[in-house]
Amino acid sequence: MTTLAIHSKQTITPSGVKDAIVIIKDGIIIDITDTEPDSQEIEYINVGDKVLMAGIIDPHVHINEPGRTDWEGFNTATTAAIAGGITTLVDMPLNSSPVTTSVQGFEEKLASTDGQLHTNCGFWGGVIPGNQNNIQPLINMGVLGFKAFLTHSGIDEFPNISEQDLRKVMPIIAASGLPLLVHCELENAKVPSTGSDRSYQRYLLSRPRQWEENAIALMIKLCEEYKCRVHIVHLSSADSIEQIQKAKEKGLPLTVETGQHYLYFNAESIGDGETQFKCAPPIREKENNERLWQGLKDGVIDFVATDHSPAPPVMKLLESGDFIKSWGGIASLQFALPTLWTAAKQRSCNLSDIAKWLCNNPSKLIGYQNNKGSIANGYDADLVIWDEKESFIVDKEMILHKHKISPYIGETLHGIVEQTFISAEKVFDHGTFALNKGKIIKTQNPAGVTLL
Repeated sequence: MTTLAIHSKQTITPSGVKDAIVIIKDGIIIDITDTEPDSQEIEYINVGDKVLMAGIIDPHVHINEPGRTDWEGFNTATTAAIAGGITTLVDMPLNSSPVTTSVQGFEEKLASTDGQLHTNCGFWGGVIPGNQNNIQPLINMGVLGFKAFLTHSGIDEFPNISEQDLRKVMPIIAASGLPLLVHCELENAKVPSTGSDRSYQRYLLSRPRQWEENAIALMIKLCEEYKCRVHIVHLSSADSIEQIQKAKEKGLPLTVETGQHYLYFNAESIGDGETQFKCAPPIREKENNERLWQGLKDGVIDFVATDHSPAPPVMKLLESGDFIKSWGGIASLQFALPTLWTAAKQRSCNLSDIAKWLCNNPSKLIGYQNNKGSIANGYDADLVIWDEKESFIVDKEMILHKHKISPYIGETLHGIVEQTFISAEKVFDHGTFALNKGKIIKTQNPAGVTLL
């Protein structure tokens, strides 16, 4: 591979945004300088004041292949990913069939990626009742960690687990140094449910904040007891921030993500029947979501991930608008960057914040903090070039994931991804693609992982 130099007046580095030239050789960043290369053998790219950032890492994506490829698949999902500047994603263990809760399931998952990976892709293993004997074999196969639900996942092959189940697997996971990701809703109280099935308010009230608070309290207790890395996915209730902060102050290995949709949308603006907004936990009120923003800015919430979870139109029940029966999940993979930037700039956040929340901190969760997520010497040249000043209106025709459904359709978003590089290879360039450049990523020395 030739040596490449990329010059941007807005290069996001660990020490801030700089006017810098990034020198890359054999797919690795070897220098960051302010001196233009004089060698004719170096390919030189000057992008002016466009932002040069490490490639986005999204560790929460439901691709659903094999078995439910009519929902989403590796080809469509990873094409959408590189168009959105995502150079590494991690696939969730449910929604596919078989689910990734055994060695056989993982082998089938890996086989289904053949010829379809356009971005780098890792995998979470799954924890379900009775599969504790599969945990170590999955670790040995290279899963990046494990995912569990404390409430019904929506997929019968992936049932939720109990505290007793957790106590069986957490010592094994703790010994590996890998994280346990948990969907934190604990249905330990009956919730009255009345009104129209089309009512968003009814759906919102059916999954109260207390469910999250109780589940998170349980995971904090077990995290402290087993010293197992615990990661809370898609936090939606800001009422839980205080107990999370206290747990972190005690030095517990606890990390937290929220989703773009919890930061961008508010319950007050979701109309009855608009099932494209249905997700679990639900999008909550503006007051709550502003507190999520504060938790993110304060560092109590570590990063933001899409939880891209698409489904066919027939399952979203867009015509009837039935919030009770429709499939829950936000389709948003391609718009991870502009949705976050649009909302963040309104709250005086800066480009370094975006890199921290989309690149650097997610790299730590997956154990690649020494390889990916930063523009620094020795790191993989996974990069995205984007224009933070330009805006666009999301329309159906630009959507590249399998089904052209998203709550972001019609929204004006700021930040246009222009080019995406994986190991210095240009895989997306103003609407054109170089496909099949993605690689499978597996665990690196899990016991030595540095916590967020």
